[in-house]
Amino acid sequence: MKVHFIGIGGIGVSALVQYYQEKGHQVSGSDLASSEITDFLKNKGINIKIGNLGENIKKGIDLVIYSPAVQHDNPEYKKAKELKIKTISYPEALGELTKKHYTIAISGSHGKSTTTAMISLLLVKAGIDPTIIVGTKLKELGNTNFRMGKSKYLVIEACEYDGSFLYYYPNISIITNIDKEHMDYFKTFANVLKTFKQFILQLSQGGFLVANNDDSYLKKIRISKSKFKTINFSGRQKEALHLKKILKIPGKHNVLNALAALSVARILGVKDSVSFKSLSEYKGSWRRFEIIKEKPYTLISDYGHHPNEILATLNSAREKYKNKKIWCIFQPHQYQRTHYLFKNFVKAFRSVPIDNIIVTDIYDVAGRENIKISSNVSSESLVKKIKKENVKYMNISNAEKYVRENIKNGEVLIIMGAGDIYNLAYKF
Repeated sequence: MKVHFIGIGGIGVSALVQYYQEKGHQVSGSDLASSEITDFLKNKGINIKIGNLGENIKKGIDLVIYSPAVQHDNPEYKKAKELKIKTISYPEALGELTKKHYTIAISGSHGKSTTTAMISLLLVKAGIDPTIIVGTKLKELGNTNFRMGKSKYLVIEACEYDGSFLYYYPNISIITNIDKEHMDYFKTFANVLKTFKQFILQLSQGGFLVANNDDSYLKKIRISKSKFKTINFSGRQKEALHLKKILKIPGKHNVLNALAALSVARILGVKDSVSFKSLSEYKGSWRRFEIIKEKPYTLISDYGHHPNEILATLNSAREKYKNKKIWCIFQPHQYQRTHYLFKNFVKAFRSVPIDNIIVTDIYDVAGRENIKISSNVSSESLVKKIKKENVKYMNISNAEKYVRENIKNGEVLIIMGAGDIYNLAYKF
């Protein structure tokens, strides 16, 4: 079968691409710009075009799978429809796989990728041999986001944006937490809760919900006469203290992620000794408190882009590097997120115990911005509202120059954001 992917460089889509290639299908794809991911896929022999052009879609293609970021006026999408080629979204395609496997789906506003990674690697080391589709690259998987397993088990990261995870039918669902995230799509927090409830109700008969029932927002979801068993992974003080000692990655949030992974392992009959050993060896994921170098100063790349993620990451950094001077260059991700969570960003940056913070221009997310909102919010206005001497606004080029001129040996630099800011980490 010939399968073409629109938006092939997306972190989720690129994992599915590898699944189809492993299954022996002829795979091709396109994206608006080249990236580490498109280069990686090219090296695996996949035909990739840069630019979305109608001419990339030809008769003979059996299936077109497109990223949720792709709009219906996309030239390739339109051409596929004209040629009457079967066209489905990435969540729909992944949803079909969940029906064919014993699926473990990890969702939540924050911590999905890390928890998915922890569960995946734990199950690999336990000999369960799962297929893995995760929204970050893992060193243990050969610096990729995919693994083809031979067992019935499928581990996936289940994103709530655009209601994507409502296409999935898991046997085990994990919810790390619920927060006011993706408000450009959900509009109201009531819709966030409603969508997570729908996801929970898609659990199979006799399945398991592994959830942080100490999460204040998750508590608001009430489900009666459930067909599945609920396991609360939080509140295990003894295990939490042990995990805090053995984990290589810092922060209370990562202890909770590890507790969720431990709960899944127990459901599947994995011995605790195997689980704790695996969790102690987990080195972290791409752009999740990723330590790139430690000399002459420590350089960390992090994906955090929500106020609560910023708080968790920067507080963890202070906990880990108690007496060191810490710098942070942060790129806000999406005008709408910055608008909806403006007060939360102000509060977060006023409270974090970091020495120097530089806020760069907002990363414009193609196809997900509102022109009216975009014109009314900026990084400059955010910094002015924060009103702290150690929080400055600069463009990326000036931020790089300023830090290079002022950072000293032994200090810590965190490059943070979900946009293209990670390229700056490589420059350093």
